Amino acid sequence: MPLKKINTVLSAAFILFILWFGTDFILSPETTAPGFGLPSWPAGDGGGFLIIKGIRDVVLALVLGILLVTGHRRALGWVLLVEALAAYGDMTTVLAHHGSVATALGVHGLTATLMVVNGLLMMHETRKVAAAPARPAPQPA
Repeated sequence: MPLKKINTVLSAAFILFILWFGTDFILSPETTAPGFGLPSWPAGDGGGFLIIKGIRDVVLALVLGILLVTGHRRALGWVLLVEALAAYGDMTTVLAHHGSVATALGVHGLTATLMVVNGLLMMHETRKVAAAPARPAPQPA
C-alpha cells in the first residue's frame, strides 16, 4: 500500500477518533470522564472543564481535517507532531494526579505516539516536494 494512502487512512482515523471523543465530552461529560483516567470527578462546578476539554478536542480534529481535505499534507504532518503534545499532556496529567497508569499509557500515550509516527510518515512522504527548488515563472516574449 502506498505511503500516501497509509498516511491518509491514519490521519482520517485520528480525526474521527478525536472528533468523536471531543463530542462525547461536550454532550455527556459525566459518562465520558471516567474513561479519561483521572481518579475522581471534579468538585463543585468543575464539570465545565470537561466540556472545555471536549471543545479543545473538536478544534484539534477540525484543524487536522481541514489540512487533510485541502491537501496541505506537509502542514498536516507538522500539526500532527504538535497536536501529539496535547495527548502527551493528557497522559502526564493523569499520571501526575494518581490516575490510571494503564489509561495514561494505553490511551493517551499510545495515541500521542501514533500521532508522532503518522506526523513523521507524513513528513517523509512530502520531503521531496518540500526540497524541490522553486523555478521562476516563464516570462512572456
